[in-house]
Amino acid sequence: MLKSSKKYLLLCMVLSSCGADYEFETTDTAGLRWFKGNTHTHTNMSDGDSSPEVVANWYKQHDYDFLVLSDHNILTDTGKLAHLVDSTFLLIPGEEVTTAFNKKPVHVNGLNISEFVAPIKDTTLVGTIQRNVDAVRQADGVPHINHPNFRWAFDHEVIFEVKHDKLLEIFNGHPHVHNFGGGGWPSMENVWDALLTRGKRIYGIAVDDAHHFQGEFSAKRSNPGKGWVYVLSKSLTADEIVGNLEKGLFYASVGVELKDVVIRPNRLEIHIRQIKDFKYRTEFIGAGGEVIHRSEGNPAIYELQNEQKYVRAKVYDSAGLVAWTQPVFVKRR
Repeated sequence: MLKSSKKYLLLCMVLSSCGADYEFETTDTAGLRWFKGNTHTHTNMSDGDSSPEVVANWYKQHDYDFLVLSDHNILTDTGKLAHLVDSTFLLIPGEEVTTAFNKKPVHVNGLNISEFVAPIKDTTLVGTIQRNVDAVRQADGVPHINHPNFRWAFDHEVIFEVKHDKLLEIFNGHPHVHNFGGGGWPSMENVWDALLTRGKRIYGIAVDDAHHFQGEFSAKRSNPGKGWVYVLSKSLTADEIVGNLEKGLFYASVGVELKDVVIRPNRLEIHIRQIKDFKYRTEFIGAGGEVIHRSEGNPAIYELQNEQKYVRAKVYDSAGLVAWTQPVFVKRR
């Protein structure tokens, strides 16, 4: 009996040292598959250079599964594009609700909205963002906050005060949005980690914010195909796609593709889709943006060793392209 007690105590000590007091929050993803889409793009209904039909057709021809047309303060009638919609391609109603506070731009995308959302101003910057987020909710839609670094509009301190928002652009393909910060201003990944570290549950989206479908495709122009998301869903329906975005059942990318993200109680696996002879490096990132583990393998694996608030992964390929998984939150057993 004494020997058994010692063995049990030793086992408990070993398990404790391996992070057994903590585990990842897991979600049942059985029966779900990946759908590629973009939630932020423009047509000549606002400041794009091409018609809604040309824009939607570009994404369909480039193997996107879904698209949100998000013109500034205009809800495009997607019913006129019904001939483009089929079992392989979905158009989701959307709008970029566009206003400002003291010349600081405030742009909030409304996904799957049921009606036009009029932009609102308030007496504070936080209040202006909040009222537009709430207006999207009132239109039965899902909001995501767009490009906070555009014209250096607002940082994590402001976003932290906003409620009822779960999605944030961490990469935007427009050449003037300053994804990487500078001059003491945080990058969008810094902003994301600051929010997560303070306990705000928010998920990171990549978009192209495309305006230019005609003429030259270059880094200096706002062309399509620069950033996107892959969403896990049972079916290609607007309610499920947008609902699973808010659940964090997606990854964001500017080029790297993943086969799967497997979350077990004490293990996070990133299965990367191998392209030709490309090599890959994965960083597992925790609170404060700290890199807590690196892997050159495929799959890239992180074993939960101790208490963490969250763990997310950033996968680089040998051409410098990236994919970001969503944070996986950690709880006490």
